[in-house]
Amino acid sequence: MKVVIAKDKLELGRMASEDGAALIRKAIGERGEANIIVATGASQFEMLSNLVKAENIRWDKVTAFHLDEYVGMDILHPASFRLYLWRRFVSQLPLPLRAFRYLDASSSPAKEAKEAGDMIRRHPIDVAFVGIGENGHMAFNDPPADFETEEPYIVVDLDEACRRQQLGEGWFKTLDEVPTQAISMSIRRILESKHIICSVPDRRKARAVADTLTHAPDPKYPSTCLKTHKSVSLYLDPDSSSLLPKEALKG
Repeated sequence: MKVVIAKDKLELGRMASEDGAALIRKAIGERGEANIIVATGASQFEMLSNLVKAENIRWDKVTAFHLDEYVGMDILHPASFRLYLWRRFVSQLPLPLRAFRYLDASSSPAKEAKEAGDMIRRHPIDVAFVGIGENGHMAFNDPPADFETEEPYIVVDLDEACRRQQLGEGWFKTLDEVPTQAISMSIRRILESKHIICSVPDRRKARAVADTLTHAPDPKYPSTCLKTHKSVSLYLDPDSSSLLPKEALKG
């Protein structure tokens, strides 16, 4: 795992986007197309704002997949990840994507998870852009996460720590408004990506970052799964890296 500590979250976003953009260009150059996974949340603001401005990417040759979405969420709700991705990514690109597989969990989440899973199986992922939650979750795989399922997308229950994070980021007015379930890409499917770009700014993520780098892979710390992957770049800022012991940065 490559660990990069940027001088601030703006530099973090720029560096992570440049890394990911180079990998997208490489995939298109080698195969004439690229497949990517795009995450949401406050941790991705700076990365996405830079990625959409990356030069020399034929976005019309890129197929993108949605990482997770709340069950029962209308697309026009301010917390909708479909709306987030449209506003911050898809609509900002200079060319339309070849395809974007949004997740619509508003009515039949199990059916949607199966259909999205069937599609992603046909599109090996070149680059996954992800983050780490305050409780260490990857996508919406809260602890203890399922490290074994081979289903690409699963319907999961959201724990209170996860729901409080969504409230704290300002997506909802009260905790009761935060959904209790979501469709999430599974841990194994994330790890099947050829490359993973993980952007994690802010002090509120410092404990989760420290747990990620100091624990062996363990479902109690979902983001430790990244240690089992051969090509992960973890981008941090001074705040999110503030609890790291020096030995955790070696290698």
